[in-house]
Amino acid sequence: MKKLTAKQRRKELDALAALPDHKIDLSDIPELTDEQLRRGIRGHLYRPIKRPVTMRLDADVLEWLKRDGRGYQTKANRLLRSEMLRSIGAGKPSQRAMTEMERMTGKRRRVR
Repeated sequence: MKKLTAKQRRKELDALAALPDHKIDLSDIPELTDEQLRRGIRGHLYRPIKRPVTMRLDADVLEWLKRDGRGYQTKANRLLRSEMLRSIGAGKPSQRAMTEMERMTGKRRRVR
């Protein structure tokens, strides 16, 4: 299949958006059951935007972060996020903070 240009893709998306609902063929897309909707997980694909920063860290802290090899920046980010979420915990955490906490801990809430 040939890749579409941006103009072709926009034209195709506009045509789809203009299509009335009753003209859409849903025969190959089964409807979700109530059980599937109950088991749905909200926000598990959320990935916050990363920004490059320069920080000065104590040498022993940096050594500890790098001790396990690759991924020390991710480890530092997780530690900082965990502390941020803990400090937010004094108040009511936002939905976004709760979703991120679930992502970090691997514990997922069920959508109700």
